[in-house]
Amino acid sequence: MNEELKQRLNKVIPRLESQEFLDNAGLGNEIGFYIFDYPPEEELAIREYMDIILAHFATKRPDLKVIHINLFKLIIGHLENRNLLEKSLKLQKEKGDEALRTALAGPLNEEKLAKVFVEAADPDNSDIVIVSGVGNSWPLLRSHTLLNNLHPLMSRTPLVMFYPGIYDGQSLKLFGRLKDDNYYRAFRLIT
Repeated sequence: MNEELKQRLNKVIPRLESQEFLDNAGLGNEIGFYIFDYPPEEELAIREYMDIILAHFATKRPDLKVIHINLFKLIIGHLENRNLLEKSLKLQKEKGDEALRTALAGPLNEEKLAKVFVEAADPDNSDIVIVSGVGNSWPLLRSHTLLNNLHPLMSRTPLVMFYPGIYDGQSLKLFGRLKDDNYYRAFRLIT
């Protein structure tokens, strides 16, 4: 892991614990959505750090309810609940990735999935929602579209998305290569 990423990661927990962050202070009436972007080749290190963050809050700050949602696991659970997982795996094996994406466009519509997300996040009873699994869930789910659909649903609960790519404050570039539509309603968690 490069030194710059280590330094940025060392600032994550203090930032999440800050009262300013928890209160969405200084955001000019914007919802508290944050992106922590990182080089995609550091995915395994970020997964390990996610465990550190969650363990820290469980032991050192049990007064804060931190919800972690892995988007890929959310998708798998949603498909299982709708009895579509086995059918999806079979379809992908027999007809390929594009047929699977087409078939799942309805069940994984970001507006519908946002409602599933909010049910899991329980923003009215949570202090922080941390999101991971963005890279694993692509191309079935576009993170910028999900975020747009979450805006009216998340109340005042801060949300932090760990993003394998580049966020410049105006657009997301997954894996540093795939540019999504412009998304400028989130703040960089750590600059």
